[in-house]
Amino acid sequence: MIYSFLPNQRGVYCLYFCYYLLASEDRTARMSSLNCTHVTPQCPVEATTYGYYPNLPGNIVLCVVFGVCMVLQAGLSLRGRTWTWLIGLLTGCGLEFAGYIGRILMHSNPWNDSAFRLQIVALILGPSFIAGGIDLTLKHLVIHFGPQYSLLKPALYTWVFIGLDAFSILMQAAGGGIAAAANHDNASLLSTGNDLILAGIALQVAQLVAFGVVSLYYAFNVYRHRKAASLGTRDAPTPAKLEYFISMVAVAYVFILIRCIYRIPEMSGGWGSALQRDEPLFLGLDGAAVAISAIALTFAHPAVFFPVMGNGRKPAAVPPSVHITEK
Repeated sequence: MIYSFLPNQRGVYCLYFCYYLLASEDRTARMSSLNCTHVTPQCPVEATTYGYYPNLPGNIVLCVVFGVCMVLQAGLSLRGRTWTWLIGLLTGCGLEFAGYIGRILMHSNPWNDSAFRLQIVALILGPSFIAGGIDLTLKHLVIHFGPQYSLLKPALYTWVFIGLDAFSILMQAAGGGIAAAANHDNASLLSTGNDLILAGIALQVAQLVAFGVVSLYYAFNVYRHRKAASLGTRDAPTPAKLEYFISMVAVAYVFILIRCIYRIPEMSGGWGSALQRDEPLFLGLDGAAVAISAIALTFAHPAVFFPVMGNGRKPAAVPPSVHITEK
């Protein structure tokens, strides 16, 4: 009895020892010799990067939300010819959809390496494309209300803010690609990928904050001169539609910013940090936050609520005597 008990007890102690080794920064390298592909007594779920089985209902709900938004964005953008908007929102929602497919697959097998890599890259990049759609609106609002109240010429908003967003996407894509391609025994390469992702997200937060400041400055100027702010075109939406559109863009902006701010401490802790292992926090501050942004931008689509953003047609000019009246 004693001899039959000792090996099992020794195995339990070894298992706990391996688990605590995994909690250190180089836990991935220490587990490389296990070559884990499925959850087993030797490869427990606690030894994975996230340390849990992804919640199936929560990830399915998010997957469905982004799938529906993706389809609606495609249909509405084709109708309204909002091609640049289509690129940002369709790509963003599509990446989010793919990312949650990866997490659903990880529910069945947390050691599924392909699913893990898919969700890393997709969920890192998706919100950046959605943010690009938000950036695009400021240029068109400046054209609509009048560039004389703006710090920059309308075209410069695209170059500055979408340019910075694109650069942050490239940094995050490079980091995500490096992290996804790193072997389990290459902690240095994983760290490099993580640092690039973190730098890209930090740049995006700075860009979003600057975008918010410039937008508020412009909104304040328009409000001060609202009697003289031109409606611009006959295709201009009614005030109620325009107010709804601007409100939903503001909601989307706030929740994308929340997500990006959350990602900074989450990524700065390294792979397998306490924040990365907190799924409810992730589903709330990343998944739900981005989903709210996608829903807001889908149900306030510019094809319906701000059609002057559509390309491929020239809006008809209105007489300069048409003004916004003060309430």
